[in-house]
Amino acid sequence: MWLYVRDDGPFGGAAPPAVIGYYSRDRKGEHPQRHLANDTGILQVDRYADFNEMFKDGWADKPMTRAICWAHARRGFFKLVDVAGQLKRKNGGKPVISPLALEALQRIARIFDIEREINGKTADERLVVRTELVAPLIQELEAWLREKCAGLSRHEPVAKAINYLLKDWPGFTNFLSDGRICLTNNCAERQVRGIARSREAWLFVGSDRGGERAAILYSLIQSCRLNDVDPLAWLADVLTRIAELPQGRINELLLGNGSGSRKNPTSLRQPDAPIV
Repeated sequence: MWLYVRDDGPFGGAAPPAVIGYYSRDRKGEHPQRHLANDTGILQVDRYADFNEMFKDGWADKPMTRAICWAHARRGFFKLVDVAGQLKRKNGGKPVISPLALEALQRIARIFDIEREINGKTADERLVVRTELVAPLIQELEAWLREKCAGLSRHEPVAKAINYLLKDWPGFTNFLSDGRICLTNNCAERQVRGIARSREAWLFVGSDRGGERAAILYSLIQSCRLNDVDPLAWLADVLTRIAELPQGRINELLLGNGSGSRKNPTSLRQPDAPIV
């Protein structure tokens, strides 16, 4: 399942949040390239290589702006200091804590601390803070990473975690020049979590058609949640009204167009649904 999320909340944007999902049988790069054909703008992803075509010249009228997720970068270091995780993986063996990984996490944590303080501010305000406070930390981190990596074997786990960052440093640091870019793509990771956790209960969608239908329903339900709309109330409203509407007016049932929208006083909304 390929999930694409738009959430302007972190930089105070006016566009409503939305999720759209697509199903495919495999994880080949041809699928996101088809989904995003002719699209430009900012695309925040992990370092999955098959996304690379969208960041090259010749993509649409201009390449996508590459923004790499710092949560994925931090994960490699975290595994090297995670005692509980190591005990589980080693079946009770003695855990080994990497001092370099711990220091890397502490340096990255300072960046995350500043980002939390500017979450929800305008893109311009975020950019000012990043220029003044975050950019120096990023410069120090890069110098420290390159210094430490030079003395390590490339086969060492901590060297691999460092190289994950350094091999695409421009992608990791593009957020310093655009206040709209988030530090992580956690907004998309949260949407994927439900599918990943559901694998404990079921493995298959039955057919390609079943997968496509699941993607449509997931898009609608998760978009409701991001907009603080009760999915059950919205679906009940749509199913009640859809048979009476001509095809040319189906868009009236979309979120924000009157059905389950914030402007509709009859909509039922989840009381504590966070928008982040």
